[in-house]
Amino acid sequence: MISRLRILIFASCAILFSCKNEKKESENVAEVKTEEIQDLEGWDKAEAILKEIKIPQFQDKEFNVLDYGAVADGTTKNSEAFKKAIAACNEAGGGMVIVPSGKFLTGPIHLKSNVNLHLEEGAEVLFSKEKQDYLPVVHTSYEGVELMNYSPLIYAFEQENIAVTGKGTFNGQADNENWWPWCGAERYGHKEGTPQQKDDHNLPSLRKMNEEGTPVADRVFGEGHQLRPTFFESFSCENVLVQGVTFTNAPFWVIHPIKSNNITVDGVTVNSHGPNNDGCDPEYAKNVHIKNCLFNTGDDCIAIKSGRNNDGRRVNIPSENIIVEDCEMKDGHGGVVMGSEISAGVRNVFVRNCTMDSPNLDRAIRIKTNTLRGGFVDGVYVKNVKVGQVKEAMLKVNLHYGIYDNQDGEFFPEISNIYMEDVTVKNAGKYGILIAGREGSKVSNINLKNITIDGADTAEKITDADPVNYENVIINGEKM
Repeated sequence: MISRLRILIFASCAILFSCKNEKKESENVAEVKTEEIQDLEGWDKAEAILKEIKIPQFQDKEFNVLDYGAVADGTTKNSEAFKKAIAACNEAGGGMVIVPSGKFLTGPIHLKSNVNLHLEEGAEVLFSKEKQDYLPVVHTSYEGVELMNYSPLIYAFEQENIAVTGKGTFNGQADNENWWPWCGAERYGHKEGTPQQKDDHNLPSLRKMNEEGTPVADRVFGEGHQLRPTFFESFSCENVLVQGVTFTNAPFWVIHPIKSNNITVDGVTVNSHGPNNDGCDPEYAKNVHIKNCLFNTGDDCIAIKSGRNNDGRRVNIPSENIIVEDCEMKDGHGGVVMGSEISAGVRNVFVRNCTMDSPNLDRAIRIKTNTLRGGFVDGVYVKNVKVGQVKEAMLKVNLHYGIYDNQDGEFFPEISNIYMEDVTVKNAGKYGILIAGREGSKVSNINLKNITIDGADTAEKITDADPVNYENVIINGEKM
């Protein structure tokens, strides 16, 4: 049997050197400083970003949760055992906390620096359905607005060198009886007259606090409120790895690195079809590498965010340097999405070598904002993407996005510099290309090259945007 030491060495080395083994867009990209990356062009920039991303390293020490009192029967609550094992690992300078094969029920897991929570094959972590287990409230975020709320199921705050790895499963146990009814939709179990997130003391109250600039410490929700927690959240963390594990039955967003740098999400499966079950939502995040993952979700597969309205402008940290490659997107509202919580802006997004295909996938690439959100998107690069079936469009840019009332304000978005090449689409749905800019805020510099789109009811619908630069683009058999 391979020793734990060999597993640790193999995992660390494989991640550290994987970028060197991949085919480079340019063989002459030199090591560059972070501030110089923006001066590079196209995919050379992506290669430089990959060299900047740091992978967490861990000592060769093990802490098995069974040694701290954990019981793998699926009914005994193991919150204290997980807490003790993580604390012991952290106090010893770090290492691997082992969760062996079996079913382990627990409350929220709070990670500490230099801890790798490792799920062995056959391990399933079941999260408690008792809401009080997620109290006291912690500093977190809901739809792009910071607040004090129920703890995320797996949470790290101001930590560094943390990881969840392995071949096991994290099961949030959210369903139409637990967490999901709070979204307010009947199809997710909500019953008329019972509390839900749109009640005045929930989202409307949080929205008002956002508008008025209420200090985050005073935005206290949690008990008596109905705002669901995220699944895995690293908040203000450095060097984060999520590798190999499966997430299912999430209450809300699944993987949410917020205000964090150097994030690697590798070989992860997200199979969760609840409300707002986005697969991975980097927010105010920098240097993010998402690779070899499968997203089968109830909302966006990947949604890049940077705060909602005043909160985003207050924090003012763009999400940038985000690379998505070798991933598969199935069900979801969009494959790779920017927005709608995007008020601090997004730059340098790279998507390559991905497949997107499902009758329940709405769009492949999507940008969504409005004049309340504002924000900017500068530099989206898409290459070698195969799209099977989507419902609405291969590319959708919408500066009129709004699922709530009163979505107009004074913050005009700026969307520019989109480059897509070597993309094939078998069934594009309603549109090949769908772009809705705004007067005074036109979408600019969209470049499409070597793209074939079939099955579109309408080839393109473009308003308030500069003319698209087409090069060898064929939609429904006709050259554009």
